[in-house]
Amino acid sequence: MTTRSLFWFRRDLRLADNPALLDALSAADETLLLFIMDDAVAERAGEYRRAYLAQALAALNQSVGGKLAVISGNPAQVLADVIKRYEIKSVHAAYEYAPYGLAAQEQIKNDGIEVEYTGSIYAVAPGRVRKPDGTNYRVYTPFFKAWQGHGWRLPVAAPTSPTFLQPLPEDQQIPTWQPPAGVTLMEAGEEAALARWRAFKAGGLSTYDESRNIPGIDGTSRLSAHLRWGEVHPRTLLADLDKTSAHEVFRKEIAWREFYADVLHHNPHTTRDYYNATFAAMRYDEPGEKFDAWCQGKTGYPIVDAAMRQLRQEGWMHNRTRMVVASFLVKDLHIEWQHGAEYFMKYLIDNDVASNSHGWQWTAGCGTDASPYYRVFNPIEQGRRFDPEGNYIKRYVPELSHLSQAEIHTPWEVLDGYSHGYVSRILDHATERLESLARLEEIKVAKEPSPRQNA
Repeated sequence: MTTRSLFWFRRDLRLADNPALLDALSAADETLLLFIMDDAVAERAGEYRRAYLAQALAALNQSVGGKLAVISGNPAQVLADVIKRYEIKSVHAAYEYAPYGLAAQEQIKNDGIEVEYTGSIYAVAPGRVRKPDGTNYRVYTPFFKAWQGHGWRLPVAAPTSPTFLQPLPEDQQIPTWQPPAGVTLMEAGEEAALARWRAFKAGGLSTYDESRNIPGIDGTSRLSAHLRWGEVHPRTLLADLDKTSAHEVFRKEIAWREFYADVLHHNPHTTRDYYNATFAAMRYDEPGEKFDAWCQGKTGYPIVDAAMRQLRQEGWMHNRTRMVVASFLVKDLHIEWQHGAEYFMKYLIDNDVASNSHGWQWTAGCGTDASPYYRVFNPIEQGRRFDPEGNYIKRYVPELSHLSQAEIHTPWEVLDGYSHGYVSRILDHATERLESLARLEEIKVAKEPSPRQNA
């Protein structure tokens, strides 16, 4: 009798370097490939991420000869139904560490469904890197050193001559979501991810340490969405790195992603709550007209507006400008980081709950960063330093394309700075910086013990 296994695709939409898939293939004569679409999660993901996922699933289906099953529903219920209908002998998947994935795994276990989990989307699974005393790391630099010392396995090849089972037509509910009009998303799929990596290795990787902070050039790998959906595994990237300075900086960026996953693993409440609870007591403003201006890229600060418009046009934003706009929201607009994180989640095709929440908290000064809250990004100086010629600004804020390099970062100082319809500043950065620091002092004073407590 022919035996059948099931491989459950989750955040690993690839064939190469997928040990769990190899386990599924070796466990039976033929393997059913399944992706479970949770409609509630898809709805929360927003148009941009849904469109990217639809492209990624279409690319995956093509790579497996049209044999990908996509079924909507609760994971435990879908698995139970599929196991019965296809007479599945064993179920295989990679282990998930994000809160939603963990909850799904717990429900599956409680329902009596056995799943063989192999590997994860990380080079080193969250929880593996520990201090000598067994506790987890709270600061990045020592984590990075221990993470490197721990090491990771070499990538494994894609399966050769696999026998995939053809799903029933009604089980191939591959979505056809499209991005909004005028939005151009990067190409999805494993082939696109590997092509991008090859191109980056041949070009930008050798200068990554110098070019990664310049948003006006193609100086980053732009692999974040591919990593988020598992179209390429970080092991594949790490295996190609040497000990040169640029490669080491890129390795550290991969480690940041794994550090934040580790932090969330040990502090699951920090998807929405403060890592440093002290800052929950700070005085914040409610989102209003200025928040709307931030969302629309109409703050009057060129580098901020360029970044926010890039997000809306591409579903992606350069990492340097992510920090700039996050600082502007929290330190200049005095709005809690959760509002910004939710907005990013709506539009970013590479949204990862650990990286998004903790990246925001790092900039807001309430996260794992050892640097205190009073670090406030100056949007004018950030523009001058990292987009000195204004190339990035001109690409996304055409109202300023007539200005020179010396003028473009402060259009309010130029006679015709607003002649092409650019908006006036919604605030004065210097004033709001002082206000931000004053609010910090309020919670510092509140924490200080009274003279009686000191007695």
